Amino acid sequence: MKKEDLAKYFDHTNATKPMATPDDIRKTCEEAKKYGFASVCVNSHFVKLVKECLKGSKVKVCSVIGFPMGMNTTEVKVFETKKAIKDGADEIDMVINIGEMKCGNYKFVEKDIRAVVKAAGGKTVKVILECCYLIDEEKKKACELAKKAGAHFVKTSTTMGKPADNRFDGATVEDVRLMKKAFGNDVKAAGGISALKDALTFIEAGATRLGASRSVSIVEEAEKKK
Repeated sequence: MKKEDLAKYFDHTNATKPMATPDDIRKTCEEAKKYGFASVCVNSHFVKLVKECLKGSKVKVCSVIGFPMGMNTTEVKVFETKKAIKDGADEIDMVINIGEMKCGNYKFVEKDIRAVVKAAGGKTVKVILECCYLIDEEKKKACELAKKAGAHFVKTSTTMGKPADNRFDGATVEDVRLMKKAFGNDVKAAGGISALKDALTFIEAGATRLGASRSVSIVEEAEKKK
């Protein structure tokens, strides 16, 4: 795969570092423009800055919503979504309410997703399942709920989940395949994608978008292998 084609899979991410500064975000944006990544993914606080930094480029602005726990009220998620869109977000990555999902309150989960989709006003919405906390049947059900609610993508994880049994909290090939089959549409893999072989493995498994903070080194690795 050519470097420029691979780059289009990546949401170049700087959303999991509590100490990220505006200068850190500007650097992330400059990297995204240089390599032609699909988007820059940040917390909603930085959306306006990212929009300014990416002005004139084809790189999209992606904001996480309800991040990382998904336990905000629906009203708060809706407000955050509308504010992010107003500030310039092109895409929204929202976290489901994991607790309600675990206890089988599927009507709430679907309604929560649907409210964010509506607030996004037609912009792309990716629903983060946080797979490390869910069993396979719950993952399948969450995909079905996301589809019914009008979401455009399902996403494996925030990369910040910490299951009690210390299982891997990022993307797995098995989860991507399961989600692709259950959702029947676009899947974003995020977490633990640190090398070219990881990226290509997830793409082969069905991922159409990759979330990573090491996007630059991965694309440069692809360039060296030409």
